[in-house]
Amino acid sequence: MNPWILASRPRTLPAAIGPLLIGNILALQLESFSWTIAVASMVCALLLQIAVNLANDYFDFKNGIDTEERLGPIRVTQSGLLDPLKVRNAMIFCLLLALAVGSFLIWHGGWPIAILAAASIMGALGYSGGPYPLASHGLGEVAAFIFFGLVAVVGSYYLQAGDTSTAAWILGSAVGLLNAAICLVNNTRDIYTDEKAGKRTLAVRIGEAQSKVLYQALVYLPFGLIIAGFLLGLLPGLPVLLTGLALLMARKLSSDFIQESGAALNPLLGRTAKLTMIFSALFSLGLVFTL
Repeated sequence: MNPWILASRPRTLPAAIGPLLIGNILALQLESFSWTIAVASMVCALLLQIAVNLANDYFDFKNGIDTEERLGPIRVTQSGLLDPLKVRNAMIFCLLLALAVGSFLIWHGGWPIAILAAASIMGALGYSGGPYPLASHGLGEVAAFIFFGLVAVVGSYYLQAGDTSTAAWILGSAVGLLNAAICLVNNTRDIYTDEKAGKRTLAVRIGEAQSKVLYQALVYLPFGLIIAGFLLGLLPGLPVLLTGLALLMARKLSSDFIQESGAALNPLLGRTAKLTMIFSALFSLGLVFTL
């Protein structure tokens, strides 16, 4: 595979697409809805996700975290496939592109979107780099929940509606939990090498056994949230019913995660990202049919 495709980590990109899909489709029935804004917000999210992946590749190599002992997929910097400076420059280029697209969104959405844009760029850089890398201090899952859950869904809905809604906050929390699960798979697989390198991820802090329990909570709770939203009259029934089909996949993932460790968790990273995308797509499809 092309090294740059490897560096972008395609299996993680549904984490960026899913929440933007839900946030925009939630606003589809509004007179203010714009396909231009919808596409621009998705492009911006994808660029930020790729930038985060490149930053993680570059900073983990620079900080001595990625070594020959790593169990995960190939990292282009550590393996020598790409020069570290090229990876760093590509990260900066993606952030600049995201800022360019984001400037249009800021012009449309005003100062709240400007704050979210600034926070998102800082989060992309601070996830693996900076004086206090979030991923190295047990905050990677929290960052995924906030930026690829709440910020993505509520922010994209706000861009279309000029306001927020309880439904957007519920769905942002649900998708955020699934994206946090993606991060947890990665960190649970790397417990041994991260601990050895001094990277104190959440998985390192709570141990593998508790990480497996937490993963189950992260993949099951989103379904509880949307069911509760329906029972409270905050979410329509058809999207919730359709999304329930993804519960079968969540159950299989939970079972497999309990049984596997180390490098055997690699396939679950992509499958958990697919769960995020399927959950988002099914709910969005249900929303379309209820309009």
